[in-house]
Amino acid sequence: MDRLTAMQVFVEVAERGSLTQAGDALEMSRAMVSRYLESAERWLGARLLQRTTRRVSLTEAGAAALQRCRQMLELVRETEAAAGAQRLAPRGRLRVTASASLAQAKLAAAMAAFLALHPDCEVELVVLERAVNLVEERIDLAVRISNQLDAHLVARPLGRFSSVLCAAPAYLDAAPPLVQPQDLAQHRCVTHAYVNRDDYALQDREGRWLRVPVRSVLQSNDAGVMRSAVLAGAGLAILPDYLVEEDLQLGRLRRVLTGHEPESHGIHGVYLSRQYQPLALRLLLDFLAQRFSGAGA
Repeated sequence: MDRLTAMQVFVEVAERGSLTQAGDALEMSRAMVSRYLESAERWLGARLLQRTTRRVSLTEAGAAALQRCRQMLELVRETEAAAGAQRLAPRGRLRVTASASLAQAKLAAAMAAFLALHPDCEVELVVLERAVNLVEERIDLAVRISNQLDAHLVARPLGRFSSVLCAAPAYLDAAPPLVQPQDLAQHRCVTHAYVNRDDYALQDREGRWLRVPVRSVLQSNDAGVMRSAVLAGAGLAILPDYLVEEDLQLGRLRRVLTGHEPESHGIHGVYLSRQYQPLALRLLLDFLAQRFSGAGA
């Protein structure tokens, strides 16, 4: 059987999780879908999918083969376009993951704008507060906030954002004065479970860094939860500026120690390979870099 079609069928089933839905999308009977899957498994010499009456899931071999099949199908499309068969337009589904706060504050709107430009594309935005294995979880793009990425990852810088040390006015009015960094020892703090939990790194106007121990009374792995706690008067917190911009403008939160700024962080697009990227992924990376550059994300 046609290996190219077999790859297309395998990718469609893996993405939709259903032989029936894949058949509908490809205008192919369920029996024909099964035959192409069996052909792909014989060709690759491994079982690609676990099939039950209720669901279809990738095997370990299937997860490894899926990205390569996607790349090969995209290469075929680009080759056809280069040969003048047709003008190549980005299409297909991308699985993108990011933290909840970044997804809600920035990425949801960014994806809507991207899809308006490229109506043949689809995006599944997976919200997670942990680093994921891109192969095992079939992720095309992870948008990560960090200044220390794994050297083995393929990453593209997309932009930077600043952080803000802030608190609710009601908390500040009732708390001890906060004039210099050492005064933080007298305050309650809401901290991230993985970053700045025990101390704050602050930079003064001369560029000197200072680490100040803090008393963390509440921790969370989600910046949105931290923001809600700070708005409720739980204490001080370092929060992304994109998350609290409106709160600061409306006076719901107040910046403190403005002469000592928290560390800024980079936003990176992390993906599996620089070679044979789907056109949709390349365009999304370009779009996000343009959207985030100089905008504080």
